[in-house]
Amino acid sequence: MKAIFYEAFSQPPKLVELPDPAPAPDGVVVRVKATGVCRSDWHGWMGHDPDIRLPHVPGHELAGVVEAVGGGVRKWKAGDRVTVPFVCACGDCPQCQAGHQQVCDHQFQPGFTHWGSFAELVAIDRADLNLVALPDSMAFDVAASLGCRFATAFRAVVDQGRTCAGQWVVVHGCGGVGLSAIMIANAVGANVIGVDISDDKLALARQLGAVATVNANAVADVAAAAIELTRGGAHVSLDALGHPTTCFNSVSCLRKRGRHVQVGLTLADQAAPPIPMSRVVAYELELVGSHGMQAHRYGAMLDMVQSGKLSPERLIGARVSLAEAIPALIAMDKFESVGATVVTQF
Repeated sequence: MKAIFYEAFSQPPKLVELPDPAPAPDGVVVRVKATGVCRSDWHGWMGHDPDIRLPHVPGHELAGVVEAVGGGVRKWKAGDRVTVPFVCACGDCPQCQAGHQQVCDHQFQPGFTHWGSFAELVAIDRADLNLVALPDSMAFDVAASLGCRFATAFRAVVDQGRTCAGQWVVVHGCGGVGLSAIMIANAVGANVIGVDISDDKLALARQLGAVATVNANAVADVAAAAIELTRGGAHVSLDALGHPTTCFNSVSCLRKRGRHVQVGLTLADQAAPPIPMSRVVAYELELVGSHGMQAHRYGAMLDMVQSGKLSPERLIGARVSLAEAIPALIAMDKFESVGATVVTQF
């Protein structure tokens, strides 16, 4: 199979031929039809994820067709259209037994703990638990975003943020996760404000439902600007980028008893961002993490997509070939792309 492959962190990956994977007894092999290029892939390539063992094939936002099935699989057959959460669960640990597969004690993650979807084929273990069926009407490039950024944003806004109609929501960072969060928060009836340093991304945020935007480079105090726009502070604020500044601003722009949801990864030298803890105490703020979404929660999200309330296809910024994913991956830290970059040509 063709695959993007690297043998050293932060060194340019190569497009190579590798042996085709075989399914585990409880797993399947998926022929990848589309896979997103995500900032988490960039973090992995830089060496920020301790679970990656070299050499490695990245990629975790995937959609495709089941190619081969292990002997112990009962729910899936060759030809089924599927996607998968980026956190795949074991089904047996206390977290899984409680329904919290997104924080499984023995999770595996395609593109991180295992070889991923920047390839023509990818092996997925524990298929009966982790695969998600795709509607026939959903294009693969749209479905690819559901495995990470869109599903992650859905859980962050709906489950962890507990966002309600009429509330004020501020989203810090208008990349793939942030734009998804804006669309989802708007769909559930919230008043959404997008924050970024790119006018192009802020324009797209407004198209996707933001009632106002803040260019962080154009104001002296992002939190103060957000508090003014929300008439007293956000009920829910999300750091969708994962940076000490966006994390601090997200907490600082909340009204009393508001909720900060940390979605973006803060890694390497940014792993311990400063928090205005005196404000957390005085305002009785909630600080909540959000890490992917369980396979069993996909139904609610897919229903909203099929009903037309959510339109993830509007988030696709560029469709590229597998070879073109290499420069796209390397450039992720420059934040130049608007919308999601999806590999659709293998």
